[in-house]
This record gives sequence, C-alpha cells and structure tokens, in this order.
Amino acid sequence: MTLPTATYRIQFRNGMTFDRARGLLPYLKTLGISHLYASPIFTAVNGSTHGYDVTDANEIDPALGGRAGFERLTESLASAGMGLILDIVPNHMAASPENGWWRDVLAFGRHSAYAHHFDIDWSEPLTLPQLGQDFDGALAAGELRITLDETHGNFSFGYFETLLPLNPKSYGAIANRLDDPVATRMAEAAAVTSGEDFHRAMRDILFEGGDRVVLRQKLDDISSDRDFLRNLHEGQHWRLTHWKEAAQRLSYRRFFEVTGLVGTRVENPAVFDDMHRLVIELVHHGKVQGLRIDHVDGLAEPKAYLDMLRAAVGPDTYIVVEKILGVGEILPDSWPVAGTTGYEFIAALSELFIDGAGLRILDDAYRSLAGEAGDLDEGRRIAKRLMVERNFAGETGRLTSMAAGIFPEEKRDEIAGAFRELLIAFPVYRTYGDGGPLSWQDKAVLATTASQAMARLDERRALDHVLKLLEGKIEGDAAREFRIRFQQLSGPVMAKATEDTLFYRYNRLLAANEVGGEPGRAPGGPEEFHRRMAERARLQPHGLSASATHDTKRGEDGRARLYALSEGADVFVQAVARWREINRPWLKDLSDGPAPEPNVEWMLYQALAGAWPEDFDRGRTEELRERFTDYARKAVREAKLRSDWTEQNAAYEEAVTTYAAALVSPDNDAFLEDFERVLQPFIATGYLNSLSQTLLKLTAPGIPDIYQGAEAFDFSLVDPDNRRPVDHQRLMAWLSEAGPIAKLQAAALKQRIVAIGLQLRRRQPALFAKGDYLPLKATGSRRDHVLAFARVHHGDFTLVATPRLMFGWLDPGVLFAGPEFWEDTAIAVPSPLHGLKADLVTGKTIEPGGSISVAALLGSQPVGLISPI
Repeated sequence: MTLPTATYRIQFRNGMTFDRARGLLPYLKTLGISHLYASPIFTAVNGSTHGYDVTDANEIDPALGGRAGFERLTESLASAGMGLILDIVPNHMAASPENGWWRDVLAFGRHSAYAHHFDIDWSEPLTLPQLGQDFDGALAAGELRITLDETHGNFSFGYFETLLPLNPKSYGAIANRLDDPVATRMAEAAAVTSGEDFHRAMRDILFEGGDRVVLRQKLDDISSDRDFLRNLHEGQHWRLTHWKEAAQRLSYRRFFEVTGLVGTRVENPAVFDDMHRLVIELVHHGKVQGLRIDHVDGLAEPKAYLDMLRAAVGPDTYIVVEKILGVGEILPDSWPVAGTTGYEFIAALSELFIDGAGLRILDDAYRSLAGEAGDLDEGRRIAKRLMVERNFAGETGRLTSMAAGIFPEEKRDEIAGAFRELLIAFPVYRTYGDGGPLSWQDKAVLATTASQAMARLDERRALDHVLKLLEGKIEGDAAREFRIRFQQLSGPVMAKATEDTLFYRYNRLLAANEVGGEPGRAPGGPEEFHRRMAERARLQPHGLSASATHDTKRGEDGRARLYALSEGADVFVQAVARWREINRPWLKDLSDGPAPEPNVEWMLYQALAGAWPEDFDRGRTEELRERFTDYARKAVREAKLRSDWTEQNAAYEEAVTTYAAALVSPDNDAFLEDFERVLQPFIATGYLNSLSQTLLKLTAPGIPDIYQGAEAFDFSLVDPDNRRPVDHQRLMAWLSEAGPIAKLQAAALKQRIVAIGLQLRRRQPALFAKGDYLPLKATGSRRDHVLAFARVHHGDFTLVATPRLMFGWLDPGVLFAGPEFWEDTAIAVPSPLHGLKADLVTGKTIEPGGSISVAALLGSQPVGLISPI
C-alpha cells in the first residue's frame, strides 16, 4: 500500500463543502500534506454539524455537494498527487425518520427488510424515547396528532416536527374514521403491499389525485379524539416514551448515551454489504485510498468486521481505527490495520512536558481546595458507578437478566453486584473475545479486573460465573451473546465515566485530562517518552500521530500552554488564591452551596488560561465570553454533580456562567490586569511547548495528522468550539511569506516548522515509514531540558532536538533561551551520524563530530531538525 506521509483533517459541514475543500488543495500540497482526511461525507440528518448521524450510508450528502462535488474533489486530489482518507461509521446510524431503513422499521417492525440491520430487542415494541413527558401527558397536552408525511407519502404520528410512520395495518382504522377517497385507497393498498411496493403505492395514491388539504383537515379533526390516538398508538410496532426513560428502558442498542443514534449489526455479512456498498465502490474506483473506522470498540466483533473490510477493499487500502488504548495496552496484532488514530501519542507528550515536582505542588493545593474531588481513584469509582447504576442501568439490567437465565440457581442481586464491580474495575475499554479463546492481553485484563472486583464483594460465586461467560468457558448462543453485549457495554461505561464525567470533576491539571490520558500518572520524562516511541516504532509505525482531533478536550496549543502550569505551579497556586478573592463578589450562595464551588473556580481559571488570546482586546470580548460561558455550562453538565444534561439546575448554571462571563468582562480591571501579567511566562513557555510537540509529531514514529487549522496555533475549547471555521486565507498568506524564522510571528513559525517537517517526510518517506527510532543522550548541566533522538534507515538519518521545561528561562517575546542558559549541554551523536549536517529550520551548518552543542543549536532558535549534507 502507498502510505500517507501526512494527513490533514477536514471537518465537513459548517460551511465546508467539497468545492471549498478543493480550493485548499494547492495550499495543503505546498504545506506537505499527502492525504486529505475527511470527516463523514455520507448523507446525515438535516442540519448535522458533524456527520456521524448518518441517514444513508450509500449516498454522498447533497449538502456537501453530492456525488458530483465529490467527483470534482477526488479529481483535483488525483491531479495534485494527493489521496483521500474517509471517516466511516459502521457502528451506528441516525435513529431518525430521515433514515429510510429506520423509517421502514418503524412502519413494518420486525417484518421490515431492515429489522435486523439495527441492534433491536424485538421481544417488545421498539421504544422511542422522544417525548418531553410521559405519553398520557403529551396526549393530554395536545402534542400528538395524526398527519400526512407528504415527503414520503404515508400516514404518520406527529410529535411537533417529528413524523413517525404508522403501521400499514392502522390505515384501515384511519380510513374508517374518515369519509375520504384518498384515505380509503391508501388503506386498501396498504392491506396488500409491503416494503418498497408499499411506499411506492402510497406515494402514487397520495400525489396522483385527491384533495390533500381536505385530508389533512380531516386528520386534524380525528386527532382531537384522545382515545382513538391512544388505541392507534397501541397498534404500532413502536411506543413513544419520555426521553428520560432511555437510561432505564430502551429496546435498541444506542451509541454511548445518544438515543438518536442506533447501533447497527454490521457483523451480519448482509448488513455489512448494505452499509459498505458505496464505500467499497469508491475504493475500487480509486477515489479513496484510506479509511478511518469510527469507534471500533462499539462493534460486536471488531476483528471479524475488520477482516471483512480488508477482504472487501483489498490489501492496498490504508486503514486506521479509532481506538483508545489504556496504559500498557497494545492494539491486537491480528487486526488487519495500520494502527490507531493516535490518542496514545498525546498521552506520550504529557509524559514529556508535565513537570513532576510541580505536579506535586499542584496536587497539594488542589486537594486542599477541592476536597473529595481531589481523590482521583475514588472519583473514578464514583463516576463509573454512576454510569453503571444510572446512565446505563437499562443495559446492565439486560445483562443481569441474560446471566440469570444462564445461571438460574444464582440470586439476581448477586449477579448484578458482580456486574457492577467488574464494570467499575475494568481498566481498559473492552476485551475482544467473541467465540474463541481470549488473547494473553485479555486474560490479563480479566484477571486484574476480577481481583479488584472481588475485593468489593462478600462472596465470589456469582463473579466466577460471570467470568466464565467472559472467558468463553460456557458454550451456547446465550453465553456468546452475553459475552459480546458485555464487551459492547464496558467501552461506553469507561468513556462516559472517564472522558465525559471524571475529566470534568478532577481538575488538578486540565492538560492531563485528555482522551486516552491518565491524569493520575507521575510523568516519566524523556526516558518514558523514548520507551513509548520505541514501542510505537515496533508495534504501529504507520498509525496516525495526533495532537488534536475533533474529540479532544481542547486545542493542542491550549494543552501545550497548560502543561506549563506544572512548571510554574507555585506562581499559579498563589495567583488562583488572589483571583478567587478578587472575583468573590461574583459568587452566589445557593441552597446547595456556593456557586461556583472552589473546584469549579480552579477549573475555570485553567480553562481560561488555555484559551486566552495573546492579543486580548477589552473592547472586543463578546466572542470570547460566549465561547467561554458555553464551555463552562458544558463542563458542569458533564461533571454531573450539581447539574446534568438530564436534570439541568438552571440557578446553578446561571451562577457559574455569570462568574465565567465576569472573568472576561472589560470592567473587571483588577483581575484582568493580574491575569494577563501572570499569564505571560506561561504563554511564552506554551508557545515553545507547542513548537516542540509539533516537531516531535512530525518526526517520531507514526504518520502526523494535522487537525484543520492546527498548523498554526489552536486554542480551542472542547467541541463544538473546535469546529469553528478556519481562516485558511490567512494561513495561505503566511505560507507564501519568505524570510528567516526570526521575523515570523509565533503562529506562522509553527506553520513553517510543519511545512519543513512534512516536506522532509515527502522527500524521504522510507526514513520515517521504516526508520529506527534512536534515543540520543544529552549531557551537561541542562540535560534535563532537552530531548533528542534520531530516525535512521540504512544510510539516511535525521536528528531532532527540542527543549522542554523552559518556564522562567525565556525573555518576553523570544521563543528560545540564549546560549548562556544551555552552558555545556550537548547531544551525543553516534559515529554513523558524525558527518557534516544542516539544520533545516534555519539552514545553518552543524559541524561534524561526536556531539552537538545545544547552545549552538538551540541558543538562537526554538527547535532543531538536522539532516546530513
């Protein structure tokens, strides 16, 4: 296969279309990008801002330019010598009437041709948790009606704008209440047709004659008969329920907690074929060179799916999976993929740029301020228990019932307790056994998990039974289904408890609270970074290396700046104490305590520091205020302590967002002056961290992925803030500028380094695709402040040197420490790399020899990228 040398992630929608993306290709080519990496492009729910709510997997979204626009884009890519990687979504689709397959299921239930395309429990009517209250309340409020869906040509149950197709067997009851020839003909046709014939017949009848205005009026009239509506509802293949009931009772597998996304049964070969028809066509016709598999852990059998996909698209297609690896976890080597989408690379960066001593200072201050929230381990347990017992109560209840059926001699409450403790103790997203024996890695995970779970249980009989199911020691369809269902649940429990709950509760250092990160770990420094990169070179040298994605908690440069809080921990701790006092007038005393509480105040000051624009203008704060208050609102809802997405505490949220808004108010002079003053060394250090992590991503094992706009500085907050439009015109202008790096502003300098690194990769693809990773030893008084390594392949090599932990050593506006800082520090160079070399960042010559003076290399520039002359 032809490997990418670098990818550039484009978020389609929100103004980004195929034709607009075409206009970026000359810029991306010059930057050094080999492959455009596209967010989902298939037809999604009307108005979708992300594209993961697919309604038709076999149609390219007309909102983006449709098939014709896509063809223009791929032709332009081919002309530029570039490739295309598509983000595909095999795990779920939109549970929306806009989805033709789902609409057919709503109409025909288990008799639909698509009934088994979706992961539905057909032992009961399909639950639709869409009502704002219970059914009787919605009925009494007049929120429900019978209506025509004139787009699709059928009778529907209407709930505001949502139109749910009725069971064709209901048409007779409707026609009997109406004196209308169109309704009568529809009922007659419904009695003798099904599937596509039914839909075609209904459209023909509805649109070929009759007065639809009169028919709609008659339907409105009978909609006032509540008993009739209730009886009609009882005759459907589905039941409308209050949206809050979804956690306790849902008859289909959803994507995480999103009831608007229904799980698909892509493990079924027929379903696989239906969902991948267009994707496979695009690959075979040379339009697509790579695929990114969304949420691979949500699939019933990831390996079997990936084997089917590989067989369908052939050996030359580049495939990566969105998979979050836990500490010490490796990607199963039997998967036919190049690697992951790169969250583990972000975790490796945190090992390098977080200062351990400063982290301990932050920990002491944070624990004294945050109270119980400062205990990470207990916080993790509480968050996971919340997911098991509340947010995913329906799923855990279903598993309990399945196990109780397999082991009728066991008490249900003991089985439920065993489940709870296993899910809470699970250290990774999931295991991967479906029908065969577990891998060594999965066996180790289960052994560790069982040991921790047992410590919380009074007896282990029920736990042993559950473990036998998970280990595949019990045969039969029920046991196999249990095993798969458990594996599909442990991932969402982990993700929602950790990334979307704990990471908004435990706020010691937000830079460490990143997808795939472990904020409780003490940083391992250069040694640990080298170990991880050597492992990466061995296990997945062709996986993506990310520093930001559409799912990360903040822009990569905001994170780089927040790493510096661990270096200037004393400064930050003292500043927070002052800031809390200055802003005390904005605190509110609510019945459940002060708002915001100290833990949230601590979080807000960090989040603001990470997003703070260096050119902050007190006369123009509206955009920042809106972004920051939106973030604050989302953060407290995700934390699920005093407000929640399901139970919003309006008074508390108003208090928090008012406090957040006050932090950027132009009238808050005392705070703003102190905040801006304190932030300056953190900004400077953050810039240097950004440039260092950028060069590391470009040269370390893996394929660098650039998130849209992040070739310059990106201080975005969490989504949807990170999906704001990118000013590519400005980026194009910067890239066209010539001149020495000393004259570039910091953001343009980052872009220049990206271009230099990516162009090197394009000139020497084998060096980075196959080259060894060789750590280089630093010596001298400042050796702990530099990281160096080489990439070596046969006679080719490149050397990389980046600074680290530079807080307090930088002059204002200067992105390097002078030669005097580095003193005698040197990088030892092995003999095969002794020849005359040049630094690609500045063009200066590096004299041959067994060492490189760091003062000479980094004393007048931020980073070093060295190649032989």
